[in-house]
Amino acid sequence: MAQNKNKGQIVEICMKEDGKSLQEKVNELRSKWSFYDKKRDENLTVPENMANLYDISYGPHGESNLLDIYKTSDVSSPQATILSIHGGAWVYGSKEVYKFYCMSLALRGFTVVNFNYRLAPENLFPAALEDINQALTFIEKHAGEYCIDKEKLVLVGDSAGAQLTSHYAAIFTNPAFAKLYGFTVPNIKIKALGLNCGIYSPKARLENGMADIFWAYVGEKTDINSREFSEKIDVLSNITPNFPPAFVMSSHRDFLLPQARPMYDLLKSKGIVAVIKIYGAPNRKDIAHVFHVNMNLPEARECNDDECNFFRKFI
Repeated sequence: MAQNKNKGQIVEICMKEDGKSLQEKVNELRSKWSFYDKKRDENLTVPENMANLYDISYGPHGESNLLDIYKTSDVSSPQATILSIHGGAWVYGSKEVYKFYCMSLALRGFTVVNFNYRLAPENLFPAALEDINQALTFIEKHAGEYCIDKEKLVLVGDSAGAQLTSHYAAIFTNPAFAKLYGFTVPNIKIKALGLNCGIYSPKARLENGMADIFWAYVGEKTDINSREFSEKIDVLSNITPNFPPAFVMSSHRDFLLPQARPMYDLLKSKGIVAVIKIYGAPNRKDIAHVFHVNMNLPEARECNDDECNFFRKFI
């Protein structure tokens, strides 16, 4: 999203508009964010030295289950691989929006998988988590065909994508938590995480009456007090010491900045390797929420360099 706009304010304004259905509010958000994202990337082109593969089907849900694979043209054998879980408040986003960001990661020496997943409110929780699992299952089965090293996988996500990344990582590393979901996690190794400008406590957000767009993800009719739902949505209580090492990132003008330090502190309290980096400055409005996906910003390049250097310590 364009960095001179406050994504949090746009969510707040759209969700408070009276007389509109939740679907109408979501459609308005999608329209606004799509405009700003296209504006952000209008001067960017695909690097010449890429060998990309597009629109590979990884699951049964049509366009929502397509992925792209990016790598440089000199790569011919498996290498460490990043799976990017895009943001968009659980209701917006696609691999198209994240392609230049993901290609920039590939230029840093990774194979990068950039994928679509089913969005809310058309597809409610835990559809997105199921699709992450399906994408990683595809990687397990087809890694050798695409220069993917399934023993050296990294997950990155931002905003709602960071929530999904932390949620899935908790499922993947906690068998008791995984049992609640009814799917089998693939035989792969997740070596590290990039948690960027994220929200990490959906359970608390619901309980405190601050759900806003989160209702579109879980469903307006959901009984949030039911035992089944409460157990499934409680990510933080299900993080164990087996959780992957994590790079926790935010910026001084990120509306989700208050989420970063508590997540970092929780990980450290459980003995999990973690670092936290806060970029920009209070007067830098352009270094705001998910600034790292704007390839026109030097600070984005700095952040992505730092994050990839962190990943290299574990792969």
